[in-house]
Amino acid sequence: MSQRNYRAAIVGTGGIATAHAQALAGSGGRASLVAVVDVDLDRARAFAAAWDVPHAYASLAELLREEELDLIHLCTPPLLHAPQALECLEAGVTVLMEKPPTLSLAELDTLIEAERRSTGHVATVFQHRFGAGAARLRRLLASGRLGRPLLATCLTQWYRDEAYFAVPWRGTWVSEGGGPTMGHGIHQFDLLFSVLGPWQEVSAMAARQARDTETEDVSMALVTFDNGAMATVVNSVVSPRETSVLRFDFERATVEVEHLYGYTDDDWTVTPAPGHEDVAELWEPGAATGVSNHDGQFAQVLDALDRGEAPPVTLEEARRTMEFVAAVYASSFTGERVRRGQIGPGSPFAERMDGIGAPWRAPSEASR
Repeated sequence: MSQRNYRAAIVGTGGIATAHAQALAGSGGRASLVAVVDVDLDRARAFAAAWDVPHAYASLAELLREEELDLIHLCTPPLLHAPQALECLEAGVTVLMEKPPTLSLAELDTLIEAERRSTGHVATVFQHRFGAGAARLRRLLASGRLGRPLLATCLTQWYRDEAYFAVPWRGTWVSEGGGPTMGHGIHQFDLLFSVLGPWQEVSAMAARQARDTETEDVSMALVTFDNGAMATVVNSVVSPRETSVLRFDFERATVEVEHLYGYTDDDWTVTPAPGHEDVAELWEPGAATGVSNHDGQFAQVLDALDRGEAPPVTLEEARRTMEFVAAVYASSFTGERVRRGQIGPGSPFAERMDGIGAPWRAPSEASR
Protein backbone atom coordinates (compact mmCIF):
# COMPACT_ATOMS: atom_id res chain seq x y z
CA MET A 1 0.00 0.00 0.00
CA SER A 2 1.51 3.31 -1.09
CA GLN A 3 0.97 6.52 0.82
CA ARG A 4 0.81 9.91 -0.84
CA ASN A 5 -0.20 13.49 -0.24
CA TYR A 6 -3.72 14.21 -1.45
CA ARG A 7 -4.72 17.63 -2.74
CA ALA A 8 -7.96 18.67 -1.07
CA ALA A 9 -10.39 21.58 -1.18
CA ILE A 10 -13.25 22.67 1.08
CA VAL A 11 -16.46 23.95 -0.49
CA GLY A 12 -18.50 26.04 1.95
CA THR A 13 -16.62 27.87 4.70
CA GLY A 14 -19.34 27.99 7.38
CA GLY A 15 -18.95 26.60 10.90
CA ILE A 16 -18.48 22.90 10.07
CA ALA A 17 -15.67 23.69 7.62
CA THR A 18 -13.37 24.28 10.58
CA ALA A 19 -13.68 20.62 11.62
CA HIS A 20 -12.65 19.57 8.11
CA ALA A 21 -9.73 21.99 8.06
CA GLN A 22 -8.57 20.63 11.42
CA ALA A 23 -8.77 17.05 10.14
CA LEU A 24 -6.71 17.99 7.08
CA ALA A 25 -4.16 19.85 9.20
CA GLY A 26 -3.90 16.85 11.53
CA SER A 27 -3.35 14.30 8.75
CA GLY A 28 0.42 14.25 9.23
CA GLY A 29 1.16 15.41 5.70
CA ARG A 30 -1.11 12.85 4.05
CA ALA A 31 -3.42 15.58 2.69
CA SER A 32 -3.05 19.28 1.98
CA LEU A 33 -5.78 21.92 1.85
CA VAL A 34 -4.95 23.79 -1.36
CA ALA A 35 -8.17 25.74 -2.00
CA VAL A 36 -11.48 26.82 -0.50
CA VAL A 37 -14.77 27.90 -2.06
CA ASP A 38 -17.64 30.04 -0.83
CA VAL A 39 -20.32 32.06 -2.61
CA ASP A 40 -19.18 34.87 -0.31
CA LEU A 41 -15.68 35.32 -1.71
CA ASP A 42 -14.61 37.58 1.15
CA ARG A 43 -15.54 34.85 3.62
CA ALA A 44 -13.63 32.31 1.54
CA ARG A 45 -10.57 34.55 1.52
CA ALA A 46 -10.77 35.10 5.28
CA PHE A 47 -11.00 31.32 5.84
CA ALA A 48 -8.08 30.76 3.47
CA ALA A 49 -5.98 33.31 5.33
CA ALA A 50 -6.80 31.73 8.70
CA TRP A 51 -5.73 28.27 7.50
CA ASP A 52 -2.85 29.35 5.22
CA VAL A 53 -4.63 28.11 2.08
CA PRO A 54 -3.19 29.44 -1.20
CA HIS A 55 -6.38 29.77 -3.27
CA ALA A 56 -9.98 30.95 -2.71
CA TYR A 57 -12.79 30.77 -5.25
CA ALA A 58 -16.41 31.86 -5.48
CA SER A 59 -17.77 28.74 -7.21
CA LEU A 60 -17.25 25.00 -7.44
CA ALA A 61 -17.09 25.25 -11.23
CA GLU A 62 -14.17 27.67 -10.98
CA LEU A 63 -12.41 25.41 -8.48
CA LEU A 64 -12.73 22.35 -10.72
CA ARG A 65 -11.54 24.34 -13.71
CA GLU A 66 -8.46 25.79 -11.99
CA GLU A 67 -7.26 23.05 -9.62
CA GLU A 68 -6.10 19.44 -9.89
CA LEU A 69 -7.74 17.79 -6.91
CA ASP A 70 -8.01 14.37 -5.30
CA LEU A 71 -10.66 15.16 -2.70
CA ILE A 72 -13.36 17.77 -2.16
CA HIS A 73 -15.00 18.33 1.24
CA LEU A 74 -18.59 19.50 0.79
CA CYS A 75 -19.60 21.67 3.76
CA THR A 76 -22.49 23.44 2.07
CA PRO A 77 -26.21 23.44 3.01
CA PRO A 78 -28.00 20.12 2.30
CA LEU A 79 -29.85 21.52 -0.72
CA LEU A 80 -26.52 21.76 -2.56
CA HIS A 81 -25.05 18.37 -1.67
CA ALA A 82 -26.48 16.30 -4.53
CA PRO A 83 -25.87 18.76 -7.40
CA GLN A 84 -22.38 19.60 -6.17
CA ALA A 85 -21.46 15.95 -5.62
CA LEU A 86 -22.65 15.20 -9.17
CA GLU A 87 -20.45 18.00 -10.47
CA CYS A 88 -17.46 16.53 -8.63
CA LEU A 89 -18.16 13.00 -9.87
CA GLU A 90 -18.36 14.26 -13.45
CA ALA A 91 -14.87 15.68 -12.94
CA GLY A 92 -13.66 12.38 -11.47
CA VAL A 93 -12.99 13.86 -8.01
CA THR A 94 -13.81 12.00 -4.79
CA VAL A 95 -16.17 13.73 -2.35
CA LEU A 96 -16.44 13.71 1.43
CA MET A 97 -19.67 15.46 2.34
CA GLU A 98 -21.49 16.43 5.46
CA LYS A 99 -24.76 14.88 6.53
CA PRO A 100 -27.41 14.55 5.36
CA PRO A 101 -25.87 13.39 2.08
CA THR A 102 -28.97 14.32 0.08
CA LEU A 103 -32.49 15.63 0.63
CA SER A 104 -34.16 12.39 -0.44
CA LEU A 105 -33.69 8.73 -1.31
CA ALA A 106 -34.31 9.58 -4.96
CA GLU A 107 -31.39 12.03 -4.95
CA LEU A 108 -29.20 9.48 -3.21
CA ASP A 109 -30.01 6.85 -5.83
CA THR A 110 -29.10 9.34 -8.55
CA LEU A 111 -25.71 9.81 -6.91
CA ILE A 112 -25.19 6.05 -6.65
CA GLU A 113 -25.76 5.71 -10.40
CA ALA A 114 -23.44 8.64 -11.15
CA GLU A 115 -20.72 7.17 -8.94
CA ARG A 116 -20.81 3.94 -10.97
CA ARG A 117 -19.91 5.95 -14.07
CA SER A 118 -17.16 7.96 -12.40
CA THR A 119 -13.61 7.35 -11.25
CA GLY A 120 -14.47 9.31 -8.11
CA HIS A 121 -16.38 8.23 -5.01
CA VAL A 122 -18.76 9.86 -2.53
CA ALA A 123 -18.47 9.36 1.23
CA THR A 124 -20.71 10.78 3.96
CA VAL A 125 -19.46 12.14 7.29
CA PHE A 126 -20.79 9.88 10.05
CA GLN A 127 -17.82 10.35 12.35
CA HIS A 128 -19.22 8.67 15.48
CA ARG A 129 -18.85 5.26 13.83
CA PHE A 130 -15.09 5.71 14.00
CA GLY A 131 -14.51 6.48 17.68
CA ALA A 132 -12.51 3.94 19.69
CA GLY A 133 -15.48 3.00 21.91
CA ALA A 134 -17.77 2.19 18.99
CA ALA A 135 -15.10 0.08 17.29
CA ARG A 136 -14.49 -1.81 20.55
CA LEU A 137 -18.20 -2.44 21.04
CA ARG A 138 -18.59 -3.84 17.53
CA ARG A 139 -15.62 -6.18 18.10
CA LEU A 140 -17.02 -7.44 21.40
CA LEU A 141 -20.45 -8.01 19.92
CA ALA A 142 -18.99 -9.89 16.96
CA SER A 143 -16.96 -12.10 19.35
CA GLY A 144 -20.14 -13.28 21.06
CA ARG A 145 -18.88 -12.32 24.54
CA LEU A 146 -21.76 -9.89 25.14
CA GLY A 147 -24.46 -12.33 24.11
CA ARG A 148 -27.40 -11.33 21.96
CA PRO A 149 -28.46 -7.69 21.66
CA LEU A 150 -31.90 -7.31 23.23
CA LEU A 151 -32.79 -3.65 23.64
CA ALA A 152 -31.35 -0.23 22.83
CA THR A 153 -32.12 3.42 23.51
CA CYS A 154 -30.89 6.19 21.23
CA LEU A 155 -31.49 9.77 22.39
CA THR A 156 -30.47 12.99 20.69
CA GLN A 157 -32.01 15.68 22.86
CA TRP A 158 -30.55 19.01 21.83
CA TYR A 159 -31.67 22.64 21.99
CA ARG A 160 -31.86 25.03 19.05
CA ASP A 161 -33.52 28.41 19.58
CA GLU A 162 -35.38 30.65 17.14
CA ALA A 163 -32.16 32.47 16.21
CA TYR A 164 -30.70 29.17 14.98
CA PHE A 165 -33.63 28.72 12.62
CA ALA A 166 -33.38 32.29 11.35
CA VAL A 167 -30.80 31.00 8.85
CA PRO A 168 -32.95 30.80 5.69
CA TRP A 169 -32.21 27.19 4.73
CA ARG A 170 -32.86 25.72 8.17
CA GLY A 171 -36.15 24.19 9.23
CA THR A 172 -37.50 23.80 5.68
CA TRP A 173 -38.25 20.67 3.69
CA VAL A 174 -36.99 22.10 0.42
CA SER A 175 -33.53 23.12 1.62
CA GLU A 176 -32.76 21.09 4.76
CA GLY A 177 -34.91 18.06 3.99
CA GLY A 178 -36.22 17.63 7.53
CA GLY A 179 -35.86 18.58 11.16
CA PRO A 180 -33.86 16.88 13.94
CA THR A 181 -34.56 13.43 12.45
CA MET A 182 -32.68 14.45 9.32
CA GLY A 183 -30.09 16.91 10.57
CA HIS A 184 -29.33 16.22 14.24
CA GLY A 185 -30.20 12.74 15.50
CA ILE A 186 -28.87 11.13 12.33
CA HIS A 187 -25.37 10.84 13.81
CA GLN A 188 -26.57 8.90 16.86
CA PHE A 189 -28.87 6.46 15.09
CA ASP A 190 -26.28 5.90 12.37
CA LEU A 191 -23.98 4.72 15.17
CA LEU A 192 -26.84 2.60 16.54
CA PHE A 193 -27.20 0.88 13.17
CA SER A 194 -23.44 0.37 12.83
CA VAL A 195 -23.62 -1.70 16.03
CA LEU A 196 -26.97 -3.49 15.71
CA GLY A 197 -27.02 -3.96 11.95
CA PRO A 198 -29.99 -3.69 9.57
CA TRP A 199 -33.21 -2.26 10.95
CA GLN A 200 -36.42 -4.06 10.01
CA GLU A 201 -39.52 -2.04 10.88
CA VAL A 202 -40.39 1.43 12.20
CA SER A 203 -43.40 2.85 14.01
CA ALA A 204 -42.95 6.59 14.58
CA MET A 205 -44.41 9.94 15.55
CA ALA A 206 -43.20 13.45 14.69
CA ALA A 207 -44.48 16.81 15.90
CA ARG A 208 -43.84 20.53 15.72
CA GLN A 209 -43.88 21.35 19.43
CA ALA A 210 -42.25 24.76 19.85
CA ARG A 211 -40.28 26.04 16.84
CA ASP A 212 -41.78 28.06 13.99
CA THR A 213 -40.46 25.76 11.28
CA GLU A 214 -41.91 23.76 8.40
CA THR A 215 -40.27 20.63 9.73
CA GLU A 216 -40.71 18.70 12.96
CA ASP A 217 -38.77 19.68 16.06
CA VAL A 218 -39.35 16.32 17.81
CA SER A 219 -39.64 12.74 16.57
CA MET A 220 -39.84 9.37 18.31
CA ALA A 221 -39.57 5.90 16.79
CA LEU A 222 -39.87 2.26 17.85
CA VAL A 223 -37.55 0.12 15.76
CA THR A 224 -37.02 -3.62 15.29
CA PHE A 225 -33.88 -5.19 13.86
CA ASP A 226 -33.11 -8.27 11.79
CA ASN A 227 -31.26 -9.78 14.78
CA GLY A 228 -34.37 -9.49 16.98
CA ALA A 229 -33.27 -6.43 18.97
CA MET A 230 -35.66 -3.56 19.65
CA ALA A 231 -34.84 0.15 20.08
CA THR A 232 -36.34 3.51 20.90
CA VAL A 233 -35.00 6.51 18.96
CA VAL A 234 -35.74 10.09 20.08
CA ASN A 235 -34.68 13.22 18.18
CA SER A 236 -35.29 16.70 19.60
CA VAL A 237 -34.18 20.31 19.26
CA VAL A 238 -36.39 21.58 22.13
CA SER A 239 -34.55 20.00 25.10
CA PRO A 240 -32.83 22.55 27.36
CA ARG A 241 -30.59 19.94 29.03
CA GLU A 242 -28.76 18.74 25.97
CA THR A 243 -27.45 15.20 25.77
CA SER A 244 -26.67 12.40 23.33
CA VAL A 245 -27.17 8.93 24.80
CA LEU A 246 -26.85 5.42 23.43
CA ARG A 247 -27.63 2.44 25.65
CA PHE A 248 -27.30 -1.17 24.52
CA ASP A 249 -28.70 -3.99 26.65
CA PHE A 250 -27.10 -7.31 25.76
CA GLU A 251 -27.66 -10.68 27.44
CA ARG A 252 -24.51 -10.28 29.53
CA ALA A 253 -24.04 -6.52 29.94
CA THR A 254 -25.38 -3.04 29.43
CA VAL A 255 -23.04 -0.77 27.46
CA GLU A 256 -23.73 2.97 27.48
CA VAL A 257 -22.25 6.19 26.15
CA GLU A 258 -23.40 9.69 27.07
CA HIS A 259 -21.87 12.77 25.50
CA LEU A 260 -23.02 15.77 23.50
CA TYR A 261 -21.27 16.33 20.17
CA GLY A 262 -18.48 13.76 20.44
CA TYR A 263 -17.46 11.01 22.87
CA THR A 264 -14.19 9.80 24.38
CA ASP A 265 -13.43 6.49 26.08
CA ASP A 266 -14.27 8.13 29.41
CA ASP A 267 -17.90 8.58 28.27
CA TRP A 268 -18.54 4.83 28.03
CA THR A 269 -19.68 2.56 30.86
CA VAL A 270 -20.17 -1.20 31.07
CA THR A 271 -22.51 -2.85 33.60
CA PRO A 272 -22.22 -6.65 33.64
CA ALA A 273 -25.26 -8.84 34.20
CA PRO A 274 -25.16 -10.95 37.40
CA GLY A 275 -22.83 -13.87 36.88
CA HIS A 276 -20.99 -12.19 34.01
CA GLU A 277 -18.71 -9.81 35.92
CA ASP A 278 -15.79 -10.75 33.65
CA VAL A 279 -17.43 -8.84 30.78
CA ALA A 280 -16.32 -5.52 32.31
CA GLU A 281 -12.71 -6.67 32.03
CA LEU A 282 -13.16 -7.26 28.30
CA TRP A 283 -13.78 -3.57 27.62
CA GLU A 284 -10.11 -2.64 28.17
CA PRO A 285 -10.01 1.00 27.02
CA GLY A 286 -6.95 1.66 24.92
CA ALA A 287 -4.51 4.55 24.80
CA ALA A 288 -6.74 6.58 22.47
CA THR A 289 -8.08 9.68 24.21
CA GLY A 290 -9.42 11.64 21.26
CA VAL A 291 -13.01 12.68 20.67
CA SER A 292 -15.12 10.90 18.04
CA ASN A 293 -14.69 13.79 15.62
CA HIS A 294 -13.85 14.14 11.94
CA ASP A 295 -10.20 13.15 12.45
CA GLY A 296 -10.95 9.46 13.00
CA GLN A 297 -13.09 9.07 9.90
CA PHE A 298 -10.75 11.18 7.79
CA ALA A 299 -7.80 8.93 8.65
CA GLN A 300 -9.79 5.96 7.36
CA VAL A 301 -10.79 7.91 4.24
CA LEU A 302 -7.10 8.43 3.50
CA ASP A 303 -6.33 4.76 4.21
CA ALA A 304 -9.00 3.74 1.68
CA LEU A 305 -7.63 6.13 -0.94
CA ASP A 306 -4.15 4.70 -0.40
CA ARG A 307 -5.58 1.24 -1.14
CA GLY A 308 -7.50 2.47 -4.18
CA GLU A 309 -10.85 1.71 -2.50
CA ALA A 310 -14.06 3.64 -1.95
CA PRO A 311 -13.73 5.60 1.31
CA PRO A 312 -16.16 5.15 4.20
CA VAL A 313 -19.07 5.80 4.63
CA THR A 314 -20.13 4.72 1.12
CA LEU A 315 -23.38 5.86 -0.48
CA GLU A 316 -24.81 2.35 -0.12
CA GLU A 317 -24.09 2.40 3.62
CA ALA A 318 -25.47 5.93 4.00
CA ARG A 319 -28.61 4.87 2.13
CA ARG A 320 -29.58 2.46 4.91
CA THR A 321 -29.51 5.32 7.40
CA MET A 322 -31.35 7.66 5.04
CA GLU A 323 -34.00 5.03 4.40
CA PHE A 324 -34.65 4.99 8.15
CA VAL A 325 -35.15 8.78 8.09
CA ALA A 326 -37.68 8.41 5.28
CA ALA A 327 -39.41 5.60 7.17
CA VAL A 328 -39.73 7.74 10.31
CA TYR A 329 -41.47 10.47 8.32
CA ALA A 330 -43.61 7.99 6.37
CA SER A 331 -44.77 6.27 9.55
CA SER A 332 -45.35 9.59 11.34
CA PHE A 333 -47.40 11.12 8.54
CA THR A 334 -49.42 8.03 7.53
CA GLY A 335 -49.87 6.41 10.96
CA GLU A 336 -48.64 3.09 9.58
CA ARG A 337 -45.68 0.85 10.34
CA VAL A 338 -42.99 0.98 7.65
CA ARG A 339 -40.68 -1.90 6.77
CA ARG A 340 -37.21 -1.60 5.27
CA GLY A 341 -37.47 -1.71 1.48
CA GLN A 342 -41.07 -0.51 1.47
CA ILE A 343 -40.30 3.04 0.29
CA GLY A 344 -39.53 2.33 -3.35
CA PRO A 345 -39.32 4.39 -6.54
CA GLY A 346 -42.44 6.45 -7.04
CA SER A 347 -43.23 6.68 -3.34
CA PRO A 348 -43.80 10.29 -2.26
CA PHE A 349 -41.44 9.63 0.67
CA ALA A 350 -38.68 8.60 -1.74
CA GLU A 351 -39.02 11.87 -3.64
CA ARG A 352 -39.26 14.12 -0.54
CA MET A 353 -38.90 13.37 3.12
CA ASP A 354 -42.23 15.07 3.89
CA GLY A 355 -43.92 12.82 1.32
CA ILE A 356 -47.67 13.46 1.47
CA GLY A 357 -47.07 16.52 3.65
CA ALA A 358 -46.66 17.09 7.36
CA PRO A 359 -50.00 17.03 9.21
CA TRP A 360 -49.29 20.45 10.77
CA ARG A 361 -48.63 22.02 7.36
CA ALA A 362 -50.34 25.37 6.98
CA PRO A 363 -52.11 26.18 3.69
CA SER A 364 -49.42 28.74 2.87
CA GLU A 365 -46.80 26.00 3.07
CA ALA A 366 -48.50 23.67 0.62
CA SER A 367 -46.70 25.07 -2.41
CA ARG A 368 -43.22 25.03 -0.88
